[in-house]
Amino acid sequence: MSRKRQDSVFQRKNMKKIFLCSICNINSGTCNEDCKFCSQSVKYKADIERYKQKPMDQILEEARRLEALGALGFCLVTAQKGLDDKTLEFVCNVASTLKREVPRLRLIACNGTASLEQLQELKRAGINAYNHNLETSRAFYSQVCTTHPWDERYETCENVNRSGLKLISGGIFGMGETQEDRISMLESLKELNPISVPLNFYHHNPALPLHPSPLTIDESLDLITLARKILDKADRIMIAGGREITFKERQDEIFSAGANSIVIGNYLTTAGREAHTDLKMLQELGFEIALSPEDK
Repeated sequence: MSRKRQDSVFQRKNMKKIFLCSICNINSGTCNEDCKFCSQSVKYKADIERYKQKPMDQILEEARRLEALGALGFCLVTAQKGLDDKTLEFVCNVASTLKREVPRLRLIACNGTASLEQLQELKRAGINAYNHNLETSRAFYSQVCTTHPWDERYETCENVNRSGLKLISGGIFGMGETQEDRISMLESLKELNPISVPLNFYHHNPALPLHPSPLTIDESLDLITLARKILDKADRIMIAGGREITFKERQDEIFSAGANSIVIGNYLTTAGREAHTDLKMLQELGFEIALSPEDK
């Protein structure tokens, strides 16, 4: 049966508003970790743009442009294992500037491993939420990363919950994991109670050692539905990286499957779909754009 004909949970609840999130790669391609799914690792020499700190005027331009397109969330991403003093200072300075210049945006930080004290400092600077993905199940994680453990990721998520920041955490499908791994990851996320769950679908870069294990569109839609079922208390199920290559001409079906949030614009090192195409899709489906975190 076509997803468009399914009476989804969200259709029954008359969901009308979609949350738009955006990503700003403020430090690119400088990570020393060996995550096999990530082109930002220096180990794999992927052909991507690399820089230590994006200029503030460029960050501001991106923030204003994406806010004008309807983005509510603006995520400040750094490519390294975790926060050090220099990165923390940089992210806090960026957050303070954005809070003053583009106050409507909800600021999200995504800076890897973080202590409770570091997260509290980000909160004081104006960060609203912290994104740290589990990526996959604890059992499968060592197959895709060996330089830091899955438990460290889980601990950072616990620190986020203790800090008073909102937790955003999800993972990646299509890396060769089993269905049991996918369920295990979602169950672990449920324990952490994130407010938003970004679901990514592996987008292969030929420089990476991880071989593609693509899912069909129907399999991917079923995973969205499964995530919504298991993570029933999450405010948002967000479809992020890999949306365009995974769902192709059927991107509109992610909403009837259970999603209520998407990333608009480009991703970290890959291009997203043209923003106005996404906005037209949402309009044709009868959705409105969320203007505040409280919108339903």
